[in-house]
Amino acid sequence: MSKQFLVVLAALLAVLVITGVVVAQDEEMPEMPAIEDASLEGATFIVGSKDFSEQIILAYITMAVLEEYGAETEDQSNIVGTVNTRTALESGDIDIYWEYTGTGWITLLQETTPIFDPVEQYTAVAERDLEENEIVWLTPALFNNTYAMAILAETAEELEVEALSDLADLDTADLTFCIESEFSTRDDGMPGMLSTYGIEIPEDNIFMLDTGVIYTETASGETCNFGEVFATDGRIAALDLVVMEDDENFFPIYNPAPTIRLETLTEYPQLFDILAPVALALDNETMQALNGLVDVDGEDPQDVAIAWLLEMGFISE
Repeated sequence: MSKQFLVVLAALLAVLVITGVVVAQDEEMPEMPAIEDASLEGATFIVGSKDFSEQIILAYITMAVLEEYGAETEDQSNIVGTVNTRTALESGDIDIYWEYTGTGWITLLQETTPIFDPVEQYTAVAERDLEENEIVWLTPALFNNTYAMAILAETAEELEVEALSDLADLDTADLTFCIESEFSTRDDGMPGMLSTYGIEIPEDNIFMLDTGVIYTETASGETCNFGEVFATDGRIAALDLVVMEDDENFFPIYNPAPTIRLETLTEYPQLFDILAPVALALDNETMQALNGLVDVDGEDPQDVAIAWLLEMGFISE
């Protein structure tokens, strides 16, 4: 299996997933064809993840699906940080983990300018990573765990706002923001957002808080009306927050995909077919719900992953 073939195949899969299927998300999911000759009997995969709930859920989803096809798996989830997790993949300490296209492009490949079209972003990062590092990006999931601005649903109705472009028409007193310190300086963070949407506010209207506090303070409305969130965080729905529409498409794309070394995929090319249906089933609403079961309801990530896979018919009892 040549590198060129993998790039073309990966790009075609990205177009299918991100355009054709996303457009039809309100319709019934297409039935996936049966996978033939996909046995992984005798194979062992070390599955890793970063150290937050969404990543850990994805790792357990991956392990259970691989085991369904006969593989043995070793759990190396909950690695601290992007760089450490990626280093573990490159060195062979792990065999597979889910990475985000925006993170791959900006953090791992050190590109300073994000690409705002999801297909172009996926294709660019997949091509570069394969050619330079022999890392293959498999079929990307539908959900986009990007930055977003959220507001309490009741407050959104009072202020009559749905999209970020609506904020430019608000009184300054209503434009109060809770954000993380890193977001306050990133080009794809607060400065760029304010500039893109023509929002002018005094510095006193911006409050820098820890991630978890941002959600609760935005929900209470006592400190701020708007809070920086991640689009698939389960606390959004749990706290009755709504995500503001990014109608100028400012925030970068963060579609996740399983990443794997070329040598491993060359030995087990059926991984493309085995994991693609799982990616197709993971949209923003689904991932928010799974994250919420862990972060809000306190359920175990492995239990959440297995219950979802059973419900979807990806694994058997």
